Amino acid sequence: MLWDIFCRVIDNHGDLGVCWRLSADLASRGETVRLWVDDPLALAWMAPSGVRGVSVVRWVEPLPDVEPGDVVVEAFGCELPPRFVERIAARQPVWINLEYLSAEDYVERSHGLPSPRTQGVTWFFYPGFTPATGGLLREPHTLAAGSDPPWHALDVAPLRDECCVSLFAYADAPFDALFDRLGDRPTLLLLAAGASQAPALQALQGRPQRHLRAHALPWLTQRDYDRLLFACDLNFARGEDSIVRAMWAGSPFVWHIYRQGDGVHERKLAALLGRMGAPGSVHALWRAWNRLGDWPDTLPDMAAWREASQQWRTRLLAQADLTTQLLQFVAAKR
Repeated sequence: MLWDIFCRVIDNHGDLGVCWRLSADLASRGETVRLWVDDPLALAWMAPSGVRGVSVVRWVEPLPDVEPGDVVVEAFGCELPPRFVERIAARQPVWINLEYLSAEDYVERSHGLPSPRTQGVTWFFYPGFTPATGGLLREPHTLAAGSDPPWHALDVAPLRDECCVSLFAYADAPFDALFDRLGDRPTLLLLAAGASQAPALQALQGRPQRHLRAHALPWLTQRDYDRLLFACDLNFARGEDSIVRAMWAGSPFVWHIYRQGDGVHERKLAALLGRMGAPGSVHALWRAWNRLGDWPDTLPDMAAWREASQQWRTRLLAQADLTTQLLQFVAAKR
């Protein structure tokens, strides 16, 4: 089938990262995808080689005079151009509203529901962590990322007995408090490129480094970032795309959730922690990292934390992946 996937870039990472992974995964299964993006520049480092079967089209209005494909995906409430919606009314493709990821209960209630419109029907498709949801993106090669550590490509590697920590966060993260706790043992801190790298480096200046060794990373392709997560002992991730990748890595991980003024982010964080069944010490660290609670004196026990992370991954692996479920859903609605 021909798929039209529409994406508006918010910060060059999460929304576009998810849409690109979905497009590439669909193409690997024989589908053809037009990915409409208002700002595709980040793909130059995220996926520089592209993928056969995926055409990236600059989303500028008015759109080129094209007919909708067999499936139209409106990612994250991006609102399709009116002229394209008119064409949807004429052709009646399967119209999917791909929603944001959440562990909250409403996701199970809302997944797969129709939303009638004048131009047709859109279907809500919710990613999630239970069999009653649309699942998570997981390409066939996802777990293979652990077989090829990226140290040579990154020109850095952990020393003997060094704990390796990746850090991808929003710029307002409480870096000082975290670095106080990471410095208790030999640690290689790998700072992801982006808005948080400069404030993290600033927080490291002028403080006793003790055992903490920091390295600023360049922009990484999605494949290289996945390899990095598998190679690290502890991963700090942010947003939707990277937190799912941290889960597949199976190592201890901490989520820096996007902060919302109405406090919705606190409920989302609590919902995921509740589903994971992580130790209480992990709950405390997650809340502290998101400025929702006091900092624990030390990091959680790494062995117990790793076991809990791998048990969580095993539960997720038992579910069908998002692309498989989406293909089945579309086939049922055509």
